[in-house]
Amino acid sequence: MFFGQNLQFLRKMGNNMTQEELAEKIGVSRQTISKWELNIVYPDMDKLVELCKLFSCTLDELVREDMNIPGDIYSDIRFKDVEAFNYASYAVISREPEEDAIRHARQWAADLKIKEPVIIGWDFPVVSQEQANVYNMHGYAAALILDNVTLKNNKELEITRQEKQKYIVITVKESDLSPFTSIPNAYKTLMAHMKVNGIKQKNDRNILPCFEREYFIKGKWHMDIYIAVL
Repeated sequence: MFFGQNLQFLRKMGNNMTQEELAEKIGVSRQTISKWELNIVYPDMDKLVELCKLFSCTLDELVREDMNIPGDIYSDIRFKDVEAFNYASYAVISREPEEDAIRHARQWAADLKIKEPVIIGWDFPVVSQEQANVYNMHGYAAALILDNVTLKNNKELEITRQEKQKYIVITVKESDLSPFTSIPNAYKTLMAHMKVNGIKQKNDRNILPCFEREYFIKGKWHMDIYIAVL
């Protein structure tokens, strides 16, 4: 059972709720919360149901699944108002589309003589079941930010404008070390925080619902992950 560590994880996702604050909400003592988190004793069914309602999770998620995610490689969750920007994007569907799409965006930057290009990316979900299940293919789009860039009749680039939008953000430190686990877990952490705190994701065809930005700082790769929120 993962109940104790899940409870601690959910409490921290709930705006770093203290044991005292959780105890007051549930109607028990702080010592009881501490014993629950240490798996010394377990709550009765009524209290389990209250906890599920409070944290917007199912009983199976609370008791059986491992919801806890190691936090050493992640920054604190924060909100950011991203100012309006223009971009050109390129989508690829293949077994390893990320490298292909990002390479294309970097080539655009080289052609435009952009010395320090800002490139973002996101999953591109338009793939068939055959492509996904039989050929293990998926889609990815990379975009070159074009603010303060002079374009001279470049017909290849289709420019899209993104208006100012609020995002919830988390940083994955050393994102190149174990990307197939650390990056999905970062999304999972953001979604858990949003669920616990009643934060709604924004789905609007005129804005990017989520995107990633990887950058090099102090000799290490980092990745910021953004999800648009209301």
